[in-house]
Amino acid sequence: MSAARNGQVHFRFYEELNDFLPPARRKQDFAIPYNRASAKDMIESLGVPHTEVDLILANGVSVDFSYLVRPGDRISVYPEFESFDIAGLTRLRPEPLRQPRFVLDTHLGKLARYLRLLGFDASYSNTYSDAELAAISAEGDKRILLTRDHGLLKRAQVTHGYFVRETVPEKQAREVLRRFDLKRRVQAFSRCLQCNGVLRRAPKEEIANRVPPGVVRDFDTFSVCPDCGRVYWAGSHYDRLQGIVDHLLDEE
Repeated sequence: MSAARNGQVHFRFYEELNDFLPPARRKQDFAIPYNRASAKDMIESLGVPHTEVDLILANGVSVDFSYLVRPGDRISVYPEFESFDIAGLTRLRPEPLRQPRFVLDTHLGKLARYLRLLGFDASYSNTYSDAELAAISAEGDKRILLTRDHGLLKRAQVTHGYFVRETVPEKQAREVLRRFDLKRRVQAFSRCLQCNGVLRRAPKEEIANRVPPGVVRDFDTFSVCPDCGRVYWAGSHYDRLQGIVDHLLDEE
């Protein structure tokens, strides 16, 4: 019998979208029972967050997330295209944010610190709830939500989000740099590692009573965070942090 008469829908997911599927469904066609629902709802019911999807073809025709899936449909789902021209098709991902800003979930604190070290606006708090993360991502200046929580990316409020595949913070930082093509935007040591504030240069006289006397004697260049007041200088810690920056930017 045909898929339509059996009340089935055929799906095929491509490239990194397979990361979200169980092994038996990866890189191949598979059928599921028909259920009256939108393409978005069916795709997310299979485990793939909508923020990861850039193109849906239903029976070879480009459709959007609101498309109502029909019995017998063959649905092909694609991630963001790096090199193919799909002009004229219904791209589902919103336009990239002009300035990449991030908000990170509570499990990605070390990644947030690495991003700040590289000069990126990375909002993080270990007290953020899922609702707060979604709201921060969607409101105001808009932020890309970085998370390892599939469910968080399925919230309709989230338009810019990314599921971080790696589990080791250093590898996560490299992954984010690659995914969002950020290397050319790196401005290391321009943000406060503690609170994410933008650092400004400060004369020695301004910070003289806020650092050890030996530091005032041995160093001439200082930066201060206007938000939390933290003072930075190129002490022994600087060489260690510069080594981290160099390692993150090295090609693997």
